[in-house]
Amino acid sequence: MTGFPRFAIYFAAGPNSPLSRFGAELLGYDAYSGDEVSFPQAALQVAPDWRDITADPRKYGFHATLKAPMALVSGKTEAELAAACSAFAGKARPIPAIRPVVDAISGFIAVIPAEPVDALRELAADCVREFDSFRPPLTAEDRTRRKPEKLSERQRDYLDRWGYPYVMDEFRFHMTLTGRLDAERRGPIVEMLRARFAALRIGTLAIDRIALFRQDDARARFRIIGEWALTR
Repeated sequence: MTGFPRFAIYFAAGPNSPLSRFGAELLGYDAYSGDEVSFPQAALQVAPDWRDITADPRKYGFHATLKAPMALVSGKTEAELAAACSAFAGKARPIPAIRPVVDAISGFIAVIPAEPVDALRELAADCVREFDSFRPPLTAEDRTRRKPEKLSERQRDYLDRWGYPYVMDEFRFHMTLTGRLDAERRGPIVEMLRARFAALRIGTLAIDRIALFRQDDARARFRIIGEWALTR
């Protein structure tokens, strides 16, 4: 069984950014402060069961995955992981920038790049590799939980090598706003979310920081415990 606490390295847009406020309101949770946030009336009007629709992503906070949640391998500490995050952020690299849009991806709705960005894929791959020494070996139970029979051969290889199937060329940047929805429900919800997102007037989004998230136990939500700006 997965151990706790668990840690993840995500992109989050900054505690005072309009994008973070947008995500926190829609999920009903601010991972920076740990506070509950009231849902916008527009969401409740389109979907009175909005709390249920957003239950899964609420647990993780508004983010994009760079290194998936993991317990710490024996001998590694939270302080060492935070120091590694700082060192990673301090290495000069191209700062990826995307043109963000709201769209459906694998049945849920998220903020995603309008087109692929090579530098973003490289950043995510670097995170996967550089923080892997903190991850314990994948257990048989955790492997089963990932339903490897539903994954492609390449995804199963990545699961076994990196503990997560959606890495490297399988990586897809997304900041999740809902759980999975039936096709007939997505239309009006996508329309509402696109209208709210358009009001932010975010033409370009720089993926210019990493955040360390912590989950204390299986029922707890993830909370941001550190954030580092990337070095250009």
